[in-house]
Amino acid sequence: MLKPPIELLAKDLNGHGGVFCPNPKADMALWNSHPKVYLDVAHTGHAKCPYCSTEYKLKDGEHVSAH
Repeated sequence: MLKPPIELLAKDLNGHGGVFCPNPKADMALWNSHPKVYLDVAHTGHAKCPYCSTEYKLKDGEHVSAH
């Protein structure tokens, strides 16, 4: 069963426009976590984790301001 993408607000992104996976929003338990990886969400509006295939996307209407 496919999980829907984790929707993020612009304020959920770090100063570089990304998130780390595993992420608390992904509701991953400690036993099934993997090494922490940085995912650039701001560039395209979405990203997919290479370890667990969790998808993260900016919520519709959210905009990331340039830093």
